[in-house]
Amino acid sequence: MVSGIAIGASDAEAAPVLPGREACALTINNVRHELELEPRVTLLDLLREHLHLYGTKKGCDHGQCGACTVIADGERVLSCLSLAVAYDRAKITTIEGLAVGSQLHPMQAAFLEHDGFQCGFCTPGQICSAVAMLDEVRKGMPSAVTGDLSPAAPVNLTEPEIRERMSGNICRCGAYPNIVAAIRAVALGGES
Repeated sequence: MVSGIAIGASDAEAAPVLPGREACALTINNVRHELELEPRVTLLDLLREHLHLYGTKKGCDHGQCGACTVIADGERVLSCLSLAVAYDRAKITTIEGLAVGSQLHPMQAAFLEHDGFQCGFCTPGQICSAVAMLDEVRKGMPSAVTGDLSPAAPVNLTEPEIRERMSGNICRCGAYPNIVAAIRAVALGGES
């Protein structure tokens, strides 16, 4: 037990869960974590305070800025509003889990190439959101500005389309033109 978290205990060996805690198993960045958590612990606090994954940022802590965005089972979620126990058996990807060794994820590389950040505080959430957003586009999911809603029509990833889809991620520095350029570069390159 480390900081109130049982790490590495198998189901067969697990001791009874302490009163006021819930058993929970999450795969975070391809590492399985067996945990005992208070039900009120957010996914953000689990990542930062318990697992010491500091890439995901605590911005507003009210779900308004998007700095805490992570990918849960392929969908982007605001980790500050998500209870960790609700993601039992989920696969979570944070900014730390996108790169493979020293090889940056294409979206990370595009943000560097297109100068898609200034202070960098929102960048992890922006990148995770952009990666999941491109998966949504590939699945044909429309946004509020998608013109043709017929199932056979591919989503045209225009600048307004990207801006609408990324509108939940705020950049206080105003690096939006470069963020959009980075996302378009990855989308046109076919990588994510």
